[in-house]
Amino acid sequence: MISPEIIRRNVERVRARMASAAARVGRAPEGITLVAVTKSVGPEEARVLHELGVRDFGENRVQELLRKREALAGLDIRWHLIGHLQTNKVRKVAGVIELLHSLDSLRLAEAVGNAAAARGGVLSCLVEVNVSGEASKVGVSAGELGSLLEAARRMPGLRLAGLMTMAPLSAEAESSRRVFRRLRELRDEAGPFEGGAGRLSMGMTQDFETAIEEG
Repeated sequence: MISPEIIRRNVERVRARMASAAARVGRAPEGITLVAVTKSVGPEEARVLHELGVRDFGENRVQELLRKREALAGLDIRWHLIGHLQTNKVRKVAGVIELLHSLDSLRLAEAVGNAAAARGGVLSCLVEVNVSGEASKVGVSAGELGSLLEAARRMPGLRLAGLMTMAPLSAEAESSRRVFRRLRELRDEAGPFEGGAGRLSMGMTQDFETAIEEG
């Protein structure tokens, strides 16, 4: 287990970096959500994060998300599924997660909408866009985005909250700037979304400051 003191220092460091990036472009830090990806740690570390005020937790596998959710039952945690969701597992997360970050096909959109509607609720989703065009990346292309959004907006049980993308892995955060800027442009062109302009899920440990600067 990672020691609570190391976790505390890391969280403080990340929050300070977030605040500095927001200040550089005149944004309020309160408008930016830190999602702590807990896929490589156990419930004990996640509990420490919660004690430090972190409320949004991300997992990329359904079974691991459900396992940690059960272990941390009773805590006010908002769970995010950030990995690919198979259509046969949609019912397991409907009513469980706060936000799906990886809506990437019409087939998945139909499964999500039907599962959420069957429960009498809605599931908020971000459409994953392969902005970089890398063959290793999943997500719809920029050219396919409009048709998927048009179809998804007609589906009961599905709420479109914004867009998500993954930038190419690089040692230089600046190499991600073009990708993040383009996602923001696509969001602005494709809106409105749930709650207005729409959310953007982008940026990881190595490049989240650039993502904040780009919206």
